[in-house]
Amino acid sequence: MKLVILAALTLAALTSVARADEGDDIREAGKTEAETFNARMYAGPPGDKAYACFVRRYDADHLARHPKQKVAAMKLLISAEVDKEDKELHNSFRLGFRYRHRSGDFDSSGSCNHAVFTKSGNEVRLGCGVDCEGGGIGVALSKDDKSAIVRLERVRVWQNNKPDDDAEHSLVAGADDRIFRLDRTDNSECASLVTDRKELAALRHK
Repeated sequence: MKLVILAALTLAALTSVARADEGDDIREAGKTEAETFNARMYAGPPGDKAYACFVRRYDADHLARHPKQKVAAMKLLISAEVDKEDKELHNSFRLGFRYRHRSGDFDSSGSCNHAVFTKSGNEVRLGCGVDCEGGGIGVALSKDDKSAIVRLERVRVWQNNKPDDDAEHSLVAGADDRIFRLDRTDNSECASLVTDRKELAALRHK
């Protein structure tokens, strides 16, 4: 039941992102379509566990051309793991970023639904959401699979890996914080987003 509710929430989160950006409804990808997207995301069949890391550090020139952008740097780690109970592949995300005019490291994390297509069929995305109505993000890939396209309306974030009520904030889309293009890089670049030692070791070996 929990998985069903979570899937509904993440799909709802992506639907709001898709409609805000495209004015389109979305449809869930079929099994073959989802497998194709996963292979693109993880640069090959994901197997039982896989990771994909995307990073962007905005330079002074970019920030000067986008004066309303709040984010100065962003990291995204997408991971996949086969669930022992349902034997299905489940995706999740960890997002880390720094504000332009605010000190400290902020991050977020949650589960991702299966891949979905915009109604026009011109883009496939993962819909990722944060528990307890924490908003979420949509994650697509560039045509050459070398970049992740992150879309958001609102996503709950916290500071320094402390997801508690006192540390809770939200990154809200603005004029220049609605769509982010992050470049694919070595998984080690996203190690700072992982706190579990076993998972960190697995990440470094992928």
